[in-house]
Amino acid sequence: MQLVIVMYIIGYASFLITGGRAGEYFGKKKVFLSGMLIFTIASLSCGLSQSAIQLNAARFVQGISSAFMVPQGIAFIPGLFPDQKERVRMLGIYGSIAGTASVIGQFLGGLIPDLGIVQQSWRLIFLINVPVGLTAVVLGLKYLKELPVKTSRKFDFIGSLLLMLTLTFLIYPLIQGWELGWPLWSLSMLFLSLVFSVIFINYQRLTIKTGNSPLISIGLFKNSDFRMGLLISLFYYLVQDSYFLINTVNLQSGLGISSAHTGMYFVCQGLGYVMASMFFTPLVARYGKFISLTGSIIMIVALVFHLFLFNLSAPAPFYIVMVLFTYGIGCGTILPSLMTISLKSTSENQMGASSGIYLTLQQVSVAIGVAVVGGVFFGKLHCPNVASQFSVAYQWATLLDIGFLVIVSVLLLLMPKTKKV
Repeated sequence: MQLVIVMYIIGYASFLITGGRAGEYFGKKKVFLSGMLIFTIASLSCGLSQSAIQLNAARFVQGISSAFMVPQGIAFIPGLFPDQKERVRMLGIYGSIAGTASVIGQFLGGLIPDLGIVQQSWRLIFLINVPVGLTAVVLGLKYLKELPVKTSRKFDFIGSLLLMLTLTFLIYPLIQGWELGWPLWSLSMLFLSLVFSVIFINYQRLTIKTGNSPLISIGLFKNSDFRMGLLISLFYYLVQDSYFLINTVNLQSGLGISSAHTGMYFVCQGLGYVMASMFFTPLVARYGKFISLTGSIIMIVALVFHLFLFNLSAPAPFYIVMVLFTYGIGCGTILPSLMTISLKSTSENQMGASSGIYLTLQQVSVAIGVAVVGGVFFGKLHCPNVASQFSVAYQWATLLDIGFLVIVSVLLLLMPKTKKV
């Protein structure tokens, strides 16, 4: 069951940078449609799988195909919208749609299996992707125009392999290690990820010296907006999934709230996200980092209320709804704008690689956040059956999340002010 999630994340995160670069070499439309078609076939394989091995193998393919598909959607934006004002607006809309779709997907993922339409209704979670994916492929073939390929150099396959090994040996132990008490194999994998990263960096330098095109261009990091955007995103994504982890466990095991009611509470959080993203996204192009700063402050305030509310033995449902809804508003305010402030000044020919780096950082940050914050939470939970222990563990972990968001706010204040466009 754990591998159903882990295999997808490894396939996705390990190939995002490679997928972003592939569009620049082979054509964004071709790579996007190929990724979408393979993802659809993999979804069908998941839905029809007859064993855990088949299911997890198909999930791994799903992750890889997503890694090639997703960066192209972002990389299309500069070519279709060369005007800076339009580009910033479209990046904001993309972030809003992606976040809203994620909320809807989580809701449907919990609802569909409970409908009991067919036996083993969990299969419908994957099979629903088949008509959606085929529709996307048909519409893409008809309406998407291929952007010109702007590089004649060979694709860096060796660099891609080294990066895949680096990220795989980093992400898998981060996801699994903390829960298993950091066994020797997990620490060994983390060490090997460091070794592979050193080899990868040296190989990239050698590639540049020989006149070939590296998988990751150092020139990308000369862009101050991109550098600062990555740093801000790093600390934000440390919070994103670790928040769901500790709150899900605390609501169900600490406060004794059923899984069904917990799910409905998080739907309220999702509604706050959707409403805020619809309202604030159009303002990103005009007010830039101040929209993100507003969102981070709202999230900090909401987490402070979390500390007080979930310290009670039986918090009223109305207050839980309001606190989670407020937190969702903060997420919906900051999240769509993070990608915008990171990629707003990236050139068209660098957008694929930049988006791949951004999305990879996102996945790695999520894994680190779950490992660190989850480690603090479960580390303080000496007696899982004692309610007071949950309260102490939850406070420590939430204070850590608040600290990360304070760093996000400080970095946003230090970021150069964006001119109104």
